[in-house]
Amino acid sequence: MTVRTTVVVATTAVALTAGFAAPAMAAGAGTGTRSGDHDATRKAVRAAVKDGVPGVTLTAKDGGRTWSTTAGVGDLRTHAPRSADDRYRVGSITKTFVSTVLLQLEAEGRLSLDDTVERWLPGLVHGNGHDGSRITVRQLLNHTSGIFNYTADETFGRTYFLKDGFLEHRYDTKTPEQLVAIAMTHKPDFAPGASWNYSNTNYVVAGMVIQKVTGRSYGEEIRRRVIDPLHLTATSVPGTRVTVPQPSSRAYSKLARTATGPTYDVTRLNPSLASSSGEMISDSADLDRFYAALLKGRLLPPKQLKEMKTTVPVEGLPNAGYGLGLIDRELSCGVHVWGHDGGIHGSNSVAVTTADGRHSVAFNFNGDWSGDTDAVVEAEFCGE
Repeated sequence: MTVRTTVVVATTAVALTAGFAAPAMAAGAGTGTRSGDHDATRKAVRAAVKDGVPGVTLTAKDGGRTWSTTAGVGDLRTHAPRSADDRYRVGSITKTFVSTVLLQLEAEGRLSLDDTVERWLPGLVHGNGHDGSRITVRQLLNHTSGIFNYTADETFGRTYFLKDGFLEHRYDTKTPEQLVAIAMTHKPDFAPGASWNYSNTNYVVAGMVIQKVTGRSYGEEIRRRVIDPLHLTATSVPGTRVTVPQPSSRAYSKLARTATGPTYDVTRLNPSLASSSGEMISDSADLDRFYAALLKGRLLPPKQLKEMKTTVPVEGLPNAGYGLGLIDRELSCGVHVWGHDGGIHGSNSVAVTTADGRHSVAFNFNGDWSGDTDAVVEAEFCGE
């Protein structure tokens, strides 16, 4: 189910071409037909650990019932288990939060999705064929802008995703302007609106638009508008903070172009390298609550939620579409789910819910080189 055109699944060759993980997920209106025993989900989680993932934490909510499971370890040195309450870096799941804030601002009449980037950030998106006067906010949010993905830059990849570079630069601070400038050294992927390609640069720019419109950082707006109203007590926007709040597990990566070789503890890093494309931290229960509230219409008026759910085709995944920071996909059993996935060094996460918000699941792998996230989602919604 995962379209790995992603925020940072930070090992392997994917990291050099993608960066911070993205599309998995699905579409529509089903509520699921599986029984409530979760046996298939439990087996899929254990299979991920058998495949090499150090540990998994998962929480599902179906109607008024909440169920959690863990497998494997949260610390390879001490063998401490993972906890259902673990907080973890959620990577590109951040994008749904950013899009939600922008759509709230549209509902308030403070901007239009058809505003150009140039209107709000003059001169930022310019060079090598990039032209912010031809790119709209909507095109940022659904990845049809054509703006080059800064995490696909080879030098950035060597510096932040591979062993020697990461171990030297893991605590570097990168400003949003610096990240966009990297993208501007490349040609656009295509003319605005002509195609689709996942680009983390789009959401770095989107975060900058939020700050320009409101006078506050995108992280402050997410706290004011989403985290505090929903009482998401495990969710945070860390900025340059290098640690993950407790309770949490360690995060592991190969820091290589392959899934073999030594395993490195990558828990501590400066998440400014992801910025508003993927820096947030949360836990599974909070993510379930967020996506359920979003799909139930608690965060957006009907007009804006409809815009968010208006999708464009995702290349390479015929049964999925990308909306405005929200992925829509049909599973093998015909159930439709909405959500996002996210990868960043040592952390691979997925959060999805049905269209009515009644059945949600969110989970995290604390290793970024193995494990089948699609199998876990399929098991939860389609397993017998």
